[in-house]
Amino acid sequence: MKKSILFLLFAMIIGISFNAPTGLAKDNLLQIAPVLENMPVLYTDLVSRGTIVLAQTDSVQTNGIQTETRDKKQETAMYKDDIAGEEDFDLDLFDEYEDQVENVQMVADPLYYFNYAMYSFNDFLYFYALKPIAQGYKFIAPTPLRNGVNNFFHNLLFPVRFVNNILQGKLLEASDEIGIFLANSTLGILGFSQFAQKNLNMETSNEDLGQTLGSLSIGNGFYLVLPILGPSTLRDGLGRVGDYFITPVNYVEPWELSLGINTYDKINRTSFRIGDYEALKDASLDPYVAIRNAYIQNRRSEIEK
Repeated sequence: MKKSILFLLFAMIIGISFNAPTGLAKDNLLQIAPVLENMPVLYTDLVSRGTIVLAQTDSVQTNGIQTETRDKKQETAMYKDDIAGEEDFDLDLFDEYEDQVENVQMVADPLYYFNYAMYSFNDFLYFYALKPIAQGYKFIAPTPLRNGVNNFFHNLLFPVRFVNNILQGKLLEASDEIGIFLANSTLGILGFSQFAQKNLNMETSNEDLGQTLGSLSIGNGFYLVLPILGPSTLRDGLGRVGDYFITPVNYVEPWELSLGINTYDKINRTSFRIGDYEALKDASLDPYVAIRNAYIQNRRSEIEK
């Protein structure tokens, strides 16, 4: 009799030891299922959904084999749907990547080490000189003043826009530039106010010699990063030289005064764009390549206008 009782107790202990961990796991899975369902669709999504299905299937095993079979079929269908969805998502990403690659006009970069050194120099100059000065200037100079200065320097570039419109055969745009310059220089008080744009619905066309050369089907040549001036190409670099001679500020004497005026223009324009460069760097794996591609795309779109 005593042996029978001991045998029954021993069997019950063994049964509890096998069933307890399983029951605990099921309860935990059922408790965390709502949390897993709210997780973002990342790499763990398939695992979380599979875990939820297993927990739900185990919880209804007492209802019979048919219920378990039905849930397993649902789990299999969900897994197939997830795999199909992942394949479609991967294809969409691949197509989008191909479109982006096609939109980037490849430009040779034989001066990579020089360009990267100039990029690093400009990057250092921006963060330790230009940006702090522009932030201080923005703090003390009200926005209307900075806008007026920006309009003034834009009005001074009338010869560059006018000449390049003529060279591109855009006679209507060239005549508009004359009207805009006269209106802004008089009624706009030396260009500090864009009277023509605001009251006459006239628009400037920001043309330069680099765009003119591009409109003549002259290619970019190779990529070039200029100290202080930033990204460019061989074609645009030559265009900058040509535009230099028709920019009025460059004829101010002495040359130190001309340099100071151009520096002030640069600081004023930078005060409107603080944070743009930082955002581009933070969003890219390789800022050098990102800036190069962004520059090439932007120049191509300007030429195509």
